[in-house]
Amino acid sequence: MTQLTDPPAAGAATGAAAAGAAAEASAVPPVGAAAPRTSERPPRRRRGPRRWWLYLVLAAGLVAMVMPFVWMILGSFKTNAEIRQHPTNFWPIDPTLDNYAQLFGRLDFANYFANSLIVAFFVTAGNIVFSSMVGYALAKLEFRGKRLLFGLVLATLMVPGVVTFVPLFVLTANLGLVNSYPGLILPFLITPLGVFLMRQFMLSLPDELIEAARIDGASEWRIFLRVIMPLCGPAVATLTILTFLASWNNFLWPLVVATSEDKYTLPVALALYSVGQNAAQYGLMMAGAVVVVVPVLAVFVVLQRYFVQGIALTGIK
Repeated sequence: MTQLTDPPAAGAATGAAAAGAAAEASAVPPVGAAAPRTSERPPRRRRGPRRWWLYLVLAAGLVAMVMPFVWMILGSFKTNAEIRQHPTNFWPIDPTLDNYAQLFGRLDFANYFANSLIVAFFVTAGNIVFSSMVGYALAKLEFRGKRLLFGLVLATLMVPGVVTFVPLFVLTANLGLVNSYPGLILPFLITPLGVFLMRQFMLSLPDELIEAARIDGASEWRIFLRVIMPLCGPAVATLTILTFLASWNNFLWPLVVATSEDKYTLPVALALYSVGQNAAQYGLMMAGAVVVVVPVLAVFVVLQRYFVQGIALTGIK
């Protein structure tokens, strides 16, 4: 038996379907037309708590770090009487260049500066070469006693330098190196800190580079010089800054080893000649300190972009 459909109802259903299709078609934008803008805005990011107190603390720390250098520079333009007066003045009342004239005129400044530069240069170069070699062996080569050797390096880091000062001087004297450039340079050609720094950085380098070089027939020396060292720029820059700073400012060892004026370094000469018979010449001392700081700042400015990177990457394995 055939079921009959009511014509009016069928027409109404057909009309409703057509209306729905027309509405959907009108909702879809034509090809090439811009999408309609929605009234909803993306939610705003909530700002964290104000950290004005953090910037205030950092600014106070910056002032505390910079003020001694500012006082040193300004004091180099003051007379000794003006520096010693109480209450003292922050700005020089009568600026003078007598301290610098005395520094470059009376003292053999060129000789002392050259001695400091020679010692700092060879100590820094020696640390870069030998610390890198030992660090490469401890990081990438396999040999018996490797962990024990690295443990000894870490142990020497914990020994204060004052403990080894007297034995080191006795050894230097027995070798006949007192009052000579080798006596000032050789004891510091390699340091535990340099070995540790280079070893930790080289651990982050992929072993696949070394294996590929060995497959190509490269020797260990060639791998070290042509593959590893070009990748150690940040670590080398960090080691250069730390070693040059320590060697340039070293005072106690040159004071003991250098027994004649022609072997004095700049810090030793300034400490000895800035103290008169009655009172210390603080103006001369501050002028000399300004001159001593300039090379260190120059080295840091040149290598500063590698310094932070080397410190950050050291220790990544």
